[in-house]
Amino acid sequence: MKTRDREMNEKGEPEDSSTHDSQGTVSADDEIDYFSKPEFYDQGLDDKDELWVQKQRGGRASDAVLCCPACFTTLCLDCQRHEKYVTQYRAIFVMNCRIMEEVPQLGSKRKRNKRGSHIEVGPSAAVAFKRVCCSVCSTEVGVIDEDEVYHFLNVLPSEA
Repeated sequence: MKTRDREMNEKGEPEDSSTHDSQGTVSADDEIDYFSKPEFYDQGLDDKDELWVQKQRGGRASDAVLCCPACFTTLCLDCQRHEKYVTQYRAIFVMNCRIMEEVPQLGSKRKRNKRGSHIEVGPSAAVAFKRVCCSVCSTEVGVIDEDEVYHFLNVLPSEA
């Protein structure tokens, strides 16, 4: 025979675990002591965080705070939103970003000019972009150009 997972109360009746216990406690919230000071709560922490961000920005305004889409690590506190592509941002000062060194492609590309003849365009004429990844989880978040301006293409923006 199968045994049931119910316990027997004092009267010998089966007692279901989903019913109330003898003290009348309905949920775990009833066991919380709201009069004791929480261990990990700091009422002034938001103000301290806001002062830290303002110090990091140096008084400049930002369009957004950018985070990694995979691990939510903060990547940038001071950025500018692209005028045409509203999901793209550019920045100079970043954190938690790693530049991936890429091997330049050898060879040249041919470009057609107005007269129809071909011109050789070497690697020096092309704009060099390097991939930028999150230093925590290695998710690709954008690129950096030759002027050391970061262009974020794959990030989560939040209000600054």
